Amino acid sequence: FKITKSEQDTPCLSIKPTGKDFYKVLGVLPESNEDEIKKAYRKMALKFHPDKNSDPDAEEKFKEIAEAYEILTDPQKRSIYDQFGEEGEQISHAQHLHSDNSNLSGNMFFAGLRKGARHLSGEAVVHDLPVTLDEVMHGCTKQMKITRSRLNPDGRSLRTEEKVLNVVVKKGWKAGTRITFPREGDETLNSPPADITFILRDQDHPEYKRDGSNIVYTAQITLKEALCGCTVNVPTLDNRMMPLPCSDIIKPGEVRRLRGEGLPLPKSPSQRGDLVVEFQVLFPDRIPPQSREIIKHSLGQC
Repeated sequence: FKITKSEQDTPCLSIKPTGKDFYKVLGVLPESNEDEIKKAYRKMALKFHPDKNSDPDAEEKFKEIAEAYEILTDPQKRSIYDQFGEEGEQISHAQHLHSDNSNLSGNMFFAGLRKGARHLSGEAVVHDLPVTLDEVMHGCTKQMKITRSRLNPDGRSLRTEEKVLNVVVKKGWKAGTRITFPREGDETLNSPPADITFILRDQDHPEYKRDGSNIVYTAQITLKEALCGCTVNVPTLDNRMMPLPCSDIIKPGEVRRLRGEGLPLPKSPSQRGDLVVEFQVLFPDRIPPQSREIIKHSLGQC
């Protein structure tokens, strides 16, 4: 599927959250990860499901639990809630509805996500989300257009509809990171809407390989440069050229590090990994006889 134009994350002011404490509703800590939140949700939902709990407040409690789950398992909604509280999340939701119903942007391209989807344990529809190193470097928002089935008001038939999901990719997120949109997938006559999960996948880069928060660049040098020294110009992610002087002998496979020139650390985006330079020494196919004698003489003591 195609991916829309990426947008840089927009910085937000920090404001004390107001309204419901969704973390307290699920009985989890604010630093809890997605798996811990899902586990707590299942436990609470089972406890307060109206079919299993005759308490008159059970249905209202169950709705509150579902609302907390929807917010806290959506990275974008959770980020807004953590900064602005329930009121800020509601405003954001209204803005997204308005945006989805407007003419979004002439520069954006959408594609349906039915093809290539995978189901996980019958619960979530899973899509790979390819990201470039540049998108991981700066963070981005990808707008994904999905086609899904929804139950009609009569409760006996289904309709097909389209929706745009804003998938927020934070700086430094690693391949395999999962972004889940609860109940945004297909609905059937016999089951509630499925979750939709996007899994980040690194796209190949022409110059670098990714190693966690580090990026690896292979520099090719000649045998003469390896033995006699050289300066290698190393390209960085932000299109600079950094000179790397090498005065010592460089052995094949040797590495040098440019500190802080890699990708942002996922949990501390103000810090960055390294740009690791791996050297590949290019040996000549042949050496002229005269040069061979000179080299044998010069290397006699090595």
